[in-house]
Amino acid sequence: MKMNKRLILSFLAPIMIFLSASGFILRKNSRKIFYLPIGLMGIVIILEKDLSRRFDRKNILKKIKSYKKGK
Repeated sequence: MKMNKRLILSFLAPIMIFLSASGFILRKNSRKIFYLPIGLMGIVIILEKDLSRRFDRKNILKKIKSYKKGK
């Protein structure tokens, strides 16, 4: 059975944010900067999914409205 790419990313993004936050809190001062890109990528993945979902919903709503006008 194939795993859906979006399903994997939905679990991976919060884990990335959690690892970044824990590494940023628990590490020494000189190593904190290495955890910022991981957290930022997790946030970007979540925002990208949200924006694409909103865009898809708007497109579907436009198609539904166009079919109603035609009848």
